[in-house]
Amino acid sequence: MAIDPVGPGGPEVLRPVERRVPQPAAGEYLIKVAAAGVNRPDVLQRKGRYPMPPGAPSIPGLEIAGAIVAVGDGGDATMLGQPVCALVWGGGYAEYCVAPAGQCLPVPPALSMIEAAAIPETLFTVWSNLFERAYAVEGDTVLVHGGTSGIGTMAIVLGQLFDLTVIVTCGTDEKCARALEIGAARAINYKTQDFVEQVKAITGGEGVQAVLDMVGGDYLPRNLACLAADGRHVSIAMQGGATAQISIPQIMAQRLTLTGSMLRGRSVGFKSLVADEIARVVWPHAAAGRLRPVIDATFPLVDAAKAHERMDAGGHVGKIVLTVG
Repeated sequence: MAIDPVGPGGPEVLRPVERRVPQPAAGEYLIKVAAAGVNRPDVLQRKGRYPMPPGAPSIPGLEIAGAIVAVGDGGDATMLGQPVCALVWGGGYAEYCVAPAGQCLPVPPALSMIEAAAIPETLFTVWSNLFERAYAVEGDTVLVHGGTSGIGTMAIVLGQLFDLTVIVTCGTDEKCARALEIGAARAINYKTQDFVEQVKAITGGEGVQAVLDMVGGDYLPRNLACLAADGRHVSIAMQGGATAQISIPQIMAQRLTLTGSMLRGRSVGFKSLVADEIARVVWPHAAAGRLRPVIDATFPLVDAAKAHERMDAGGHVGKIVLTVG
C-alpha cells in the first residue's frame, strides 16, 4: 500500500492505492516502513508546486524509519533486520521504500520509530544550512523563522546541544510560549511585534550572527537588518515570495554573506557526506536520548489526508508523522 496521488489537489487526493514493492539497486536498502515524516515539501508536491528531481517517485515522503529487509547488489547482508531512519528523495508514504545506504542512520534504543522518522529531513536541512553553510558555532546568536515548525523546533533542539542562542519568530503568543518551552532563548510574535526591532533590542543593537530563513520575499531585507557585521543569511524556502530588493552597500559595509540551498535535488554523494558528519557529530546525542524531535501528531498511513489537513491548518507544533502497519 502507498499514497500515490494521480494529480495535484487538496488533501483529498491522498488516497491509499496498491503499488509494487520497489527493488533496491546497488548501494540501496529496501526498508519496511514503520513511520514516515510529513514535511512542507510534501504539501507543495501535493499541490503541484514542487518540481520533483528527475526520476524521483511520485509517492510523497522524504523521511522514513523502519527495518532493512533487502539490500542491493553487493550490499552488506549483515544489515538485514537492522532498524534505520533515512532521508529519501520520495516514496516514504508507503509500506516499503528504498533508500541510499549512505543516507541511513541507525535507530538507537533511545528513539522510537515515530521519533526516528521525524528526524532526517529537518536534521539534514538544519545541519547542512545553519551549521555548515552559515557556520554557526558555539556562542553564536541566530534567528530562525517558523520557530514551531519542524525546521524551527529542530533548530532549537540543535541550538541547545551546540550552545547557540536561538531567537525564533512565531505567529501567535501560544506558539511563542511553546517555542520557549522547547528551548528557544527568545520568541517574537511577528504579527504583533517588529522582529527587526526586537532582535536589535535582544542583542543590544549588535544583531545576530546568522539567520535561517524559510520565508523569503520582503523578509530578506528585514533579515539583513538583523545581522551583525560578518553575519550570514541562509535561504531554505520562499513561502513569502521568490524575489526581494536588498541594499548592496549594506552587504558591502557589513561584509554579509547571502547563501541558500535546496536539499532534495542534491546528489546521493553530498547527502551521504552530510549523513556521515551527522553520524559522527550529532548522532551520539540521539543515542544518549538528548536529541529528540518535537512530535505534534501521528496519523495512520491511510489517513494521510488528515495529516495534510493538520499541516494546512497551520496550528501544529513540531512534526506530523504517519504510522505504517
